[in-house]
Amino acid sequence: MLSVVADIGGTNIRLAVLDIISGKMNNVEEYPCAKFTSLEKAFEQYFAKLSAPVSYLCIGIACPVEDDLVKMTNNNWEFSKNALKEKLSLAQLHVINDYTAISLAVPYVDEKYKVKIGAGEEVENGVKAIFGPGTGLGVSHLIKQGEKWVSLDGEGGHASFAPNTPQQADVFLLLQEQFGHVSAERLLSGQGLVNIYNALCSILGKEPKYSQPSEISIAALDNACDIAKDTLNVFCQVMGGFAGNLALNLQCSGGIYIAGGIVPRFVDFFKNSEFREFFEAKGRLETSLKTIPTYLITHDNPGLLGASVYLRQELS
Repeated sequence: MLSVVADIGGTNIRLAVLDIISGKMNNVEEYPCAKFTSLEKAFEQYFAKLSAPVSYLCIGIACPVEDDLVKMTNNNWEFSKNALKEKLSLAQLHVINDYTAISLAVPYVDEKYKVKIGAGEEVENGVKAIFGPGTGLGVSHLIKQGEKWVSLDGEGGHASFAPNTPQQADVFLLLQEQFGHVSAERLLSGQGLVNIYNALCSILGKEPKYSQPSEISIAALDNACDIAKDTLNVFCQVMGGFAGNLALNLQCSGGIYIAGGIVPRFVDFFKNSEFREFFEAKGRLETSLKTIPTYLITHDNPGLLGASVYLRQELS
């Protein structure tokens, strides 16, 4: 009987077989979500390749997971937990938020996969916050309870965006006309890069040249377009302000950790950006923010690692 863990984002699904004793993962596979009409089909294809039946499955998925019916926010997949468990003939099915999984991975990520940004020192067992721009914007907090780390779920990516410069305010007003409520995710995600870029083009009266996040980031890093470079600057500023808000919410002396698929693509640019300046810019609390460290996680599969931590805790 096998144990399988899965990390499901808005774009890709990653799966692995977990050795419950050692914690090692093997048979790691990654598929584009668009390849399948349903989550069930993806699991059926993966399970068919394995050498034994699967009894235990832990899914980290990018959406709220409290109810039996799970509907993805950035994908049209939806499923019933009970029906999926029965269909796949599982002894146990655990469905957790993707940032619950990613947050649980943080204490176990090797130092070589962490890039420290700015000053501050981590307090042992202090509260941590984890967020990550990707297809969407995932957020979670992590606290130590006895010998275990416990993840505090949330949908902080949908909290309201708060501009901190006149330029950001101009972007905010244009996005408000387009979307009504402007969440942090409207700026801090792949589509967020496009939203910022289009807004800056509109402010300057320029016709947009690019329509994809990758095109914007490449143009910025190659110094091929001033507006694209400015877009990446604003993105880092907004990310700093957002990270500072998370740090204040629960006094995160254990540090702030940035995951997700976007920022690792421009590490050097990010290290030299105004991220840390905007992180610390909290008025009377600035001195407190200076003591809190911030890190970029570059691990390839933190969602899988965290799902494995969760499943091993449950089965132990």
